[in-house]
Amino acid sequence: MARRTLAGIAALAAASAVMTPTVAEASPPGSKDVTAVLFEWNFASVARECTTTLGPAGYGYVQVSPPAEHIQGSQWWTSYQPVSYRIAGRLGDRAAFKSMVDTCHAAGVKVVADTVINHMSAGSGTGTGGSSYTKYNYPGLYSSYDFDNCTSQISDYGDRWNVQNCELVGLADLDTGEDYVRGAIAGYLNDLLSLGVDGFRIDAAKHIPAADLANIKSRLTNPSAYWKQEVIYGAGEAVQPTEYTGTGDVQEFRYAYDLKRVFNNENLAYLKNYGEGWGYLNSGSAGVFVDNHDTERNGSTLSYKDNATYTLANVFMLAWPYGAPDINSGYEFTDHDAGPPNGGRVDACWQSGWKCQHNWPEIKSMVAFRNATRGQSVTNWWDNGGDAIAFGRGNKGFVAINHESGSLTRTYQTSLPAGTYCDVQSNKPVTVDGSGRLTATLGSNTALAVYAGKSGC
Repeated sequence: MARRTLAGIAALAAASAVMTPTVAEASPPGSKDVTAVLFEWNFASVARECTTTLGPAGYGYVQVSPPAEHIQGSQWWTSYQPVSYRIAGRLGDRAAFKSMVDTCHAAGVKVVADTVINHMSAGSGTGTGGSSYTKYNYPGLYSSYDFDNCTSQISDYGDRWNVQNCELVGLADLDTGEDYVRGAIAGYLNDLLSLGVDGFRIDAAKHIPAADLANIKSRLTNPSAYWKQEVIYGAGEAVQPTEYTGTGDVQEFRYAYDLKRVFNNENLAYLKNYGEGWGYLNSGSAGVFVDNHDTERNGSTLSYKDNATYTLANVFMLAWPYGAPDINSGYEFTDHDAGPPNGGRVDACWQSGWKCQHNWPEIKSMVAFRNATRGQSVTNWWDNGGDAIAFGRGNKGFVAINHESGSLTRTYQTSLPAGTYCDVQSNKPVTVDGSGRLTATLGSNTALAVYAGKSGC
């Protein structure tokens, strides 16, 4: 199977389950709903980052790359071809994983594990933990009887059976309608829960019937664990994201696709009703992002290569009350298949190619803004009809974004109490007068963000 085809594995994948008629509480519970997705960071590096950055910044969750043993190879997508459910991948062993979970919890950060349960591998050999395997035989775990009978690649996204029974880019497709397979998958997830994991991202969920995922989730020792499903929306496709909202969050890819188009080719003024007003999933069921590890590689969304535009899109996402946001944090690449620098070891941010978007000051500072304004509706919207916008979050916060080519000076009406606030974007004081007005000059491609409780810079 072609390397490039494998590299596109996640872009083709999708989400997860339903069965109950009610919509599950999809947004992460608690007062902190921002997830830092530390893509291909090893577990020791994640643990340190929870302590030094994520906890202090107010991130609620960290998402780690798939922990299961996988095929050998340096490419990132080898992590998405499991060969056993042992924690024995390139990112660390079971002890390192457990230490990471405990360390992150001590820092106030919950842990989401990216889990690959739709399929196994595409070939044969010896895995990263020493397990021997062939495409349809994983000794002690699965045999040929545990895979779907369709052994050809998915070819028709308008055909539900084809999407959910055939092979995603040639990967052996598990028969998740089978009781033994459901039990084996639940056993893996329960093992992760026993190590303290708080939730799961379900990779390629679109390719697993929603009822199968609901059954698997019902077998968990903690059936209310956070559950975020990758279901890529496709117009006219047989399988749709809304089928999966009964089990948990569904990743809303349209949000990311449309942000790229609006920021690059349209007007930020159009974002006034962004979210449900654009036909997206209900806010309480949506996982949102500016980019993820697939979309930054296939060009369907903005990425770190878009510089200030990318930064402003993340600022908007964190300020805007729709969905539960993921901040993608990966590494520089020119080869789309290239795996992580240093095998996943991060010695320091912004070295060895690690981009650390979660730690960019303009993005990191907005996590606390989001936490402080949680539950507040949008107020005092303003736009210039073009690429300058501003809005409040009740009486708790206010943000302005200037994506125009020149600087902008104006007086904004806010609902903030009078006082001096710290603009967390520039780290400079801003004064709000007795009428709630705030005057500021924003340079091209910069933002302003102030919130109650943050007065001194």
